[in-house]
Amino acid sequence: MRIKDTLNLGKTKFKMRGNLPVKELERENLWEENQLYQQRQKLNEGKPSFVLHDGPPYANGDIHMGHAMNKITKDMIVRYKSMNGFRSPYVPGWDTHGLPIEQQLKKAGYDRKQMTTNEFRKLCHEYALKQVDRQRDEFKRLGIQGDWDNPYLTLKPEYEAAEVRVFGKMAEKGLIYKDLKPVIWSWSSESALAEAEIEYHDIESPSAFYAEKVVDGKGVLDNDDTYMVVWTTTPWTIPASGGITISADFDYAVVQHDDDPKKYVIDTELLEKDAEMFGWSNVRIVKTVKGAELDNVIAEHPFDSSRKLITMLGDFVTNDAGTGLVHTAPGYGEDDYNIGKQYGLPIFAPIDNKGRLTKEAGADFDGVFYEDANEIALNKLKEAGQLIYYMPYTHSYPFDWRTKKPVIYRATPQWFASVEKIRQQILDQIETVNFNPSWGKQRLYNMIRDRGDWVISRQRVWGVPLPIFYAEDDTPIMTREVTDHVADLFAKYGSDIWFEREAKDLLPEGFTSEHSPNGKFTKETDIMDVWFDSGSSHQGVLAERPELTYPADLYLEGSDQYRGWFNSSLITSVAFDGVAPYKNLLSQGFTLDGKGHKMSKSLGNTIAPADVIKQMGADIIRLWVTTVDTSADVRVSMGNFKTVGDSYKKIRNTVRYLLANTSDFDPETDSVKYEDLNSVDQYMMIRLNELIENVKKHFDNYEFMSINKELMQFISVDLSAFYLDFAKDILYIDKKDSHERRSMQTVMYQSLVALTKLLTPIVPHSTEEIWSFLKEPEEFVQLAEMPTAKHFANEAEVKAEWESFLKLRKDVLKAMEDARNDKVIGKPSEAKLTLFVDNEVKDLLAKLDVDIAQILMVSHLDIKSIAAAEDNVSTFGDKLAIEVDHADGHVCERCRLIKTDVGSDDNYPDFCARCAKIVKDSFPETATEGFEE
Repeated sequence: MRIKDTLNLGKTKFKMRGNLPVKELERENLWEENQLYQQRQKLNEGKPSFVLHDGPPYANGDIHMGHAMNKITKDMIVRYKSMNGFRSPYVPGWDTHGLPIEQQLKKAGYDRKQMTTNEFRKLCHEYALKQVDRQRDEFKRLGIQGDWDNPYLTLKPEYEAAEVRVFGKMAEKGLIYKDLKPVIWSWSSESALAEAEIEYHDIESPSAFYAEKVVDGKGVLDNDDTYMVVWTTTPWTIPASGGITISADFDYAVVQHDDDPKKYVIDTELLEKDAEMFGWSNVRIVKTVKGAELDNVIAEHPFDSSRKLITMLGDFVTNDAGTGLVHTAPGYGEDDYNIGKQYGLPIFAPIDNKGRLTKEAGADFDGVFYEDANEIALNKLKEAGQLIYYMPYTHSYPFDWRTKKPVIYRATPQWFASVEKIRQQILDQIETVNFNPSWGKQRLYNMIRDRGDWVISRQRVWGVPLPIFYAEDDTPIMTREVTDHVADLFAKYGSDIWFEREAKDLLPEGFTSEHSPNGKFTKETDIMDVWFDSGSSHQGVLAERPELTYPADLYLEGSDQYRGWFNSSLITSVAFDGVAPYKNLLSQGFTLDGKGHKMSKSLGNTIAPADVIKQMGADIIRLWVTTVDTSADVRVSMGNFKTVGDSYKKIRNTVRYLLANTSDFDPETDSVKYEDLNSVDQYMMIRLNELIENVKKHFDNYEFMSINKELMQFISVDLSAFYLDFAKDILYIDKKDSHERRSMQTVMYQSLVALTKLLTPIVPHSTEEIWSFLKEPEEFVQLAEMPTAKHFANEAEVKAEWESFLKLRKDVLKAMEDARNDKVIGKPSEAKLTLFVDNEVKDLLAKLDVDIAQILMVSHLDIKSIAAAEDNVSTFGDKLAIEVDHADGHVCERCRLIKTDVGSDDNYPDFCARCAKIVKDSFPETATEGFEE
């Protein structure tokens, strides 16, 4: 018979096994069957609310590791808030409109030009819903809890209606207007784009320096023999040139070189560098003039002498490159447009939707793709004798983030939302928001401060139509009455109705306008920018759903959303209601591969969450999120998850030990009050409550790495390396119901309960399994409340004493390690330990009121005055010296310590006196034959 079995301390029914990939799925099914999310919401009715508003991922393709990091972080926050006194519903959402879905259908062989708009839109609708279902399953498999049966989708009629009402209110305030101005144009998508839809890559452009002849120098420059040296990196835009922009503050030199009789105007700061580059020698400065003096000087267009170019003063000209004179085409750039408008130039952009120049650019350019037009423009400059120099120029350039093709700036008639009119209101609202990281505030502030008006029209079909009508004289009609009526129609029928009905059938009954004497109207064919879609979610979701609140307590997304969803949501919310849509804003970095490169399927360096789950389980990914600094870019490799797997095993094994050794403990009847706990147990109870307090503080501040550090410190150091290390001598050896054992079990059980609750937001699958073995009233840990930190009257004193002891213990462990290396002992239980201490340390050991030998796990301990220490004793400062010898006596077959009193009880010849007494008292009728360790 095994003595452990006899004491009921050995094997128990508790079998906490791994196999997370299988076990987790069983747990998730159980959660769904029991409607745990709904139960938690019901429990939290009437509590203060905390609403984290989900930024909608795009409904296309499998989720990636960035999605996983984002959604897990949100889930940890919502779970924590829900268990910590808040009503915290979570409504997931999806962004379901836009070009990528149109592109997927094109790849599948559908030609939208060969079908009606609504036929194509229906295909897009079906595709989007399939992608939502696909991603929803993947998110749920990560253990994300939420209202999955009722998510918000930007294609739902009620959402589209709310978006139209946002538009209508903005139009009523005069914030919506149409204009011909340059916008970011994607020729690959055949649509205008917003700033948030571009990314930057380095490209090589033809950098051209050419001469434009002065025909009216305004008395400052000579006519006919003077040339402005102009610089451009887009020669293809020269056909649309309207002027030359210079800086009023620069000094410009009029120079001659070699035997050339012509005079050239160039910035003095760049003259030496440019002259060397051009191959000019014997350069002579004829005179120097201030840029302001050259205002309104007239030059000839290099391709057409009948066209005149005006010299303009602009603040965007720099002299870090070029010549200080910038080619300006008002139809092809924002700065060019603004200066052109100021000087009354026509807005001219002879290029079509596909990036091909039109006949208005000239016969040589008609039908030529813009990149190919660079060469034609350079050749024409050569033929005219006006190309001074050409070289390749590498610089950062915007690309369409969907098609990965470069974009152009092109003036087209577009609808805009004015940022300028409400810019100060928006900036003021930023001041009301708490940012994490704190630098996010300045980043968003600068973006709003510097951004132009928002182009909200898109030349696509899969999206929410711009609810605008045109009268017979082309006057746009978007009154509140009209937009509210359209919103009502969208709420009832969805936005497809816009494409199904004639304009007259979409207007309010009996609607008339002085601009349409014949009662005829037409509809706008453009759709709204998808950022307007998602940016309206504060009205389409937060203000609509009774369980949510507007503004939200928290928005949490990737750092790219400062120019995306954070930005568009802020603009529309301030425009609609005068307030920011969020009280707190938390941003995360991107997930990169192990070498720091952006993850890309084409590069083959992606790690799919599904692959990690199949191998290790979702809880490993969830735990990983707490090990990385998500505020910055995060490198991801399978090695990361294996390392996290080791930490997970540490957690699991510690919990298994705690569960196994509290299996005979009933918290209702066996718990020991704090004031009756042994001193070391009081210390561990204090440490447990410090853990609770610190972890909750870190949860409140979204400090997930700190949460992980606190938990692993407590589990690995406080428990495993200290408390549980010496616990065996009490748990396995003492009487089952001894005070020492129940005292320790009290701490262990309370640690189990607290750790299980604190870990639930992080690894909920695992903690539900742990919870099933605990004797707590709630069936599921997710329905329990977070532990509350307690404080004790003597905690400062107890903590100080035990921290002092732990420093002493560290020295003891070092001395025993040296003794082990010297072959004096094999393991601590073989040691006879002599501590030479001063009175202060002696008093400390006495105050602890514990068996010091037991805690140091040695067989014999002597405490002597430090004055008695000999020279060959290991010394640690002037208060402690340590001598380690091999203990005298025999090994007790029960406690495994070396004792001199083994066999002192004839009935138990292999036991020490302590073990013999415990067994005799516990089992007086039991013979000893057959006992084994």
